[in-house]
Amino acid sequence: MGVEARAWDREDVAGRLQELVLESVDVGDFLQELAGYSAAFYSAPGMKVRCAFTVLRRKKAATVASSDPQARMLDEVQVDFGEGPCLAAMAEMCIVHVPDVESEPRWPAYMSAVAGRGVGSILAVPLALEGETRAALNLFSARSHGFTGEDISGAEEFAAQASKSLRLALRMAQLTDSRNDLAAAMQSRTAIDIATGIIMAQNRCSQEAALRVLKTASSLRNLKLRDVAVSVAASVGGDSALSTHFDE
Repeated sequence: MGVEARAWDREDVAGRLQELVLESVDVGDFLQELAGYSAAFYSAPGMKVRCAFTVLRRKKAATVASSDPQARMLDEVQVDFGEGPCLAAMAEMCIVHVPDVESEPRWPAYMSAVAGRGVGSILAVPLALEGETRAALNLFSARSHGFTGEDISGAEEFAAQASKSLRLALRMAQLTDSRNDLAAAMQSRTAIDIATGIIMAQNRCSQEAALRVLKTASSLRNLKLRDVAVSVAASVGGDSALSTHFDE
């Protein structure tokens, strides 16, 4: 893929990234797919580009996705050193370009470590997220000066589209978590209500007294209230040996 093809593909980046969000199982899967897509997008015949995603949360950076094991290793080495273009891109929220790893004066320890590992140039692109979480796209080319001026100038647009898609994926994940939490809470409430009704019927007591019985059993048995309630309900059908008659 030449430079002209990359420029033409950029017009369809937004649509492809939206497809990745919809097709992905979760955020981790989306980032993995995005890493592969980004590497392919910036690669050209005879010039393979690798990609890794770094996320900074609670002042701690970690590699969360990569296009291949080599890209993950290159990114993790940077995180271990605590310095490098990707970390600088996140800290300064600006694109960081290393045209030639062997002659780069910044981050000497990291540059020395990756120079002998098939890396000629690096392009680090920050992604704008919500809150204090930050992320960056780390692109590794085997050649020095492997990224064209158009690659660098277009990286900001690419990052903007990737950021939007990542924020969408995160919001969808939050909605899924909220839905699952609500479903779990409803299931728990239903089990407790059923068990409370059983205890009321068997002990001829009030709802408040029956609930106290459940809570006492939960404390004594060191079990969650819902688990005790499920056992009580199951015991009525003969599926559990747990008695529904508790001494208050």
